[in-house]
Amino acid sequence: MLLIHCPCCGVDRPEIEFRHGGEAHIARPADPSALDDHQWADFLYMRSNPKGVTAERWRHVHGCGRFFNALRDTVSDRFLAVYRTGEPRPDLDAASTGMEGGK
Repeated sequence: MLLIHCPCCGVDRPEIEFRHGGEAHIARPADPSALDDHQWADFLYMRSNPKGVTAERWRHVHGCGRFFNALRDTVSDRFLAVYRTGEPRPDLDAASTGMEGGK
């Protein structure tokens, strides 16, 4: 089983305690009422789907209940970094993460 580190409560827990929340760092429109239907649909549904490292939102549903962000490799399903919502995306090239087991 995959262990995921929750940066909010500081524990490593099994993946079944967490729920995927979609792509991270999606900015909400400043004035949603100014968007036409096509622009609104793009905001709601169009996401990148890269092969490799992607930034995602996760929620520790059966723990602290908070959302956090994670960098995950979609090829290996390995978590490379986790960080609190509102923090900038970590630069993986600048720091060695040592993220074994989902930390």
